[in-house]
Amino acid sequence: MNANRSLTNGVAGELTKSVGQIQSRHDLAVFVDALREHLRHHPEEWENRDLPSFLEAMAAWVEDMDGYFKTRGEPVPDQPTWQTLAQILLAAKVYE
Repeated sequence: MNANRSLTNGVAGELTKSVGQIQSRHDLAVFVDALREHLRHHPEEWENRDLPSFLEAMAAWVEDMDGYFKTRGEPVPDQPTWQTLAQILLAAKVYE
């Protein structure tokens, strides 16, 4: 991901697209900051706005993530990558 590219434009689709570009710790940090900005500017798009519900959704998605990858025809990761961590964080935004 280009360090000069801003991910804080508030468009959920851009967040989703940016996950596929995450290759490094820095990219993940930029992504996490973009998530924070998205929550600040678009809380209505978040199912899990508070930390307890966000963490609960994260845990549930991690337990169920095999289905996500299988549905997409992708292998289930044995070890998480920076990109996998971003997928978990993005999913926790809305996972019930």
